[in-house]
Amino acid sequence: MYRYSRRLTHEVGFGPISLGGYQPIKVESMTTTHTMDTQASVEQCRRLYEAGCEIIRLTVPTEKDADNLKVIRDQLRRDGITTPLVADIHFSQKAALKAVESVENVRINPGNFANRRKFSNEDYSEEAYKDEFYKVRTEFLPLIAKAKEYGVSMRIGTNHGSLSDRIVSRYGNTPDGMVEAALEFARICEDEGYYDILFSMKSSNVRVMIQAYRLLVMKADAELRHAYPLHLGVTEAGDGDEGRIKSAMGIGALLEEGLGDTIRVSLTEDPVHEVPVGFALVKKYNDFQKVMGNKGHASVNRLMESQVAKPSFEMPPFDPVSYQRRKTMVIEAGPGDIGGENLPMVETTAREPVTNGDMLLEELRSRLVVEKPDAEVRSELVTVPVSSLDEAAALEEVLDKLGPYRGRVGVSVRDASLAARLLDIAAKVRIDIVEGEMIEKEVLEGLHDRKALIEFCFVHENSSEKLPADLLSRIALKMQKKGMQRLLFSIDSPSTVYAYRHLVRSFGEAGIDYPLVVRYRTGKKARLETLIDCAIQTGTLFCDGIGDMLAVETDFAENEEASLAFSVLQAARVRMSKTEFISCPGCGRTYFDLEKTAGIIKSRMSHLKGLKIGIMGCIVNGPGEMADADFGYVGSGRNGVSLYVGKECVESNIPEEDAVNKLVELIKLHGRWVDPVE
Repeated sequence: MYRYSRRLTHEVGFGPISLGGYQPIKVESMTTTHTMDTQASVEQCRRLYEAGCEIIRLTVPTEKDADNLKVIRDQLRRDGITTPLVADIHFSQKAALKAVESVENVRINPGNFANRRKFSNEDYSEEAYKDEFYKVRTEFLPLIAKAKEYGVSMRIGTNHGSLSDRIVSRYGNTPDGMVEAALEFARICEDEGYYDILFSMKSSNVRVMIQAYRLLVMKADAELRHAYPLHLGVTEAGDGDEGRIKSAMGIGALLEEGLGDTIRVSLTEDPVHEVPVGFALVKKYNDFQKVMGNKGHASVNRLMESQVAKPSFEMPPFDPVSYQRRKTMVIEAGPGDIGGENLPMVETTAREPVTNGDMLLEELRSRLVVEKPDAEVRSELVTVPVSSLDEAAALEEVLDKLGPYRGRVGVSVRDASLAARLLDIAAKVRIDIVEGEMIEKEVLEGLHDRKALIEFCFVHENSSEKLPADLLSRIALKMQKKGMQRLLFSIDSPSTVYAYRHLVRSFGEAGIDYPLVVRYRTGKKARLETLIDCAIQTGTLFCDGIGDMLAVETDFAENEEASLAFSVLQAARVRMSKTEFISCPGCGRTYFDLEKTAGIIKSRMSHLKGLKIGIMGCIVNGPGEMADADFGYVGSGRNGVSLYVGKECVESNIPEEDAVNKLVELIKLHGRWVDPVE
């Protein structure tokens, strides 16, 4: 939890490749074609192969689809495409038994394999619970036997919201339920001497997904014979930047902790688009693995042999399997209160120098959206770098022209002695403490609560991630003894997650409850890399309850930069500033153009702030998978759509051409509709 260390897992065969151990983290995708359409399926597999996809999954709803897998596989092999294939199974034991003959891996969902979900909410007696489990075990055993016979591995893939009624009756629709559902099947596998398994714990809620994987590792590694590989993914992530941010946050949070052996980025787009995002996500961690490999296979083998069979789980300064926001004091600020239970704020940094007064004024007006004060995407605080008293005077002239918005402008200084001169000018003064430099004792002693908030920011580059925590804790204790309250603390670091965890632990041990600004500053990175890196390094912290303000500094356009910050906060479920679209990527069970339909729904409903709308290709990824959606649009066979309120189906088999309008009517009926502002 405090440094990168890859979890050593049992190596599992996957046809010509293997997963786990110290193998590179693999990138997967899934076809959206109907598996009975051989030509379309082969062509999409070929496009995924050409994009570099390392594992390809196909949906197998029926025995006929399972039969056709052999036709697809044989054509791919004749074309020289040896990429491992995965059969995606829901419900049908017969389809699974047939599919095993033609693939390298079969994925089953414990929530519906040999279970019939009814969302009945019925209570199960102990006897009824055991009887149903016995039936599940009886139906599962033939698949294990055949997988062993054919040398096929198996993914036990639990999905949040698609758990069986039996599991929900005892554990609820929770990470605990997800983990227990998977462990039941894993225990059966181990009882039969079958160890070629891996796990997944997917959810459209990033926090639930992260918590479920952590809980699985803690429980499975303590109980099972092996530490089995993990397939990581955020299901129904959506499309565009939001889909990439959501996927990166969930998958990346776990990769940072050394968890994960293969990943799939689920986007409501052409599946080929998922592949480069996946490789961008795993590059950092695979590069680290290459560095280890360059030291020689012998040293890696010695390391593997010296490690205990079951990796330990280092406890962080927060509950890793249950969300609770870090408790902090509340501080009054110009844009609003910071800390406590207040929503995290968004801050950006101005690029125009103070010496270009008119240009800086225009930039501040643009970032703060002075002309449209009700706009959702705007910086709530903008920081301006200041390096001298002359620049401070120039800034004051600019602020005078901003009128009431001057209370949303702060400054950053590297000369701590300059800070005291700015405390009555700006809304916040950030003092950057650069690694390797000292802050004078007299400066600290001269600081007192004034008009501006004071933020101490440690600019960290090369030293241990623990150093910022040690220094900032000492400063915080000094300020605390002086009775100062209007203080914030932050770290500017390439290892944001680890550095802040050390800081939170240090603050907690010392009883320090000042709010924290989570900072992200990109270097020279491409746009996709910035999206991914920012989502991982900041979103992980907010998912764990750490952070009272998010400050981003990128190469993006002004309001696009603020949009990135708001998207991170929304994906972490700590601040809802826009409509949440929970849309699946589609598969062979989908009978309408999911990508096009999702685009239409977004264009008509993206102004419904805070509303969660599920857009699903079929019932398998329907009311259960969109577990916390307010309304749902779900495919129900050819040319049919069903509409949901929560998990309740309220209209069935609506013609596709009428379904979007019917969804609007349904939202209006429940009093959740507002007309868009022109």
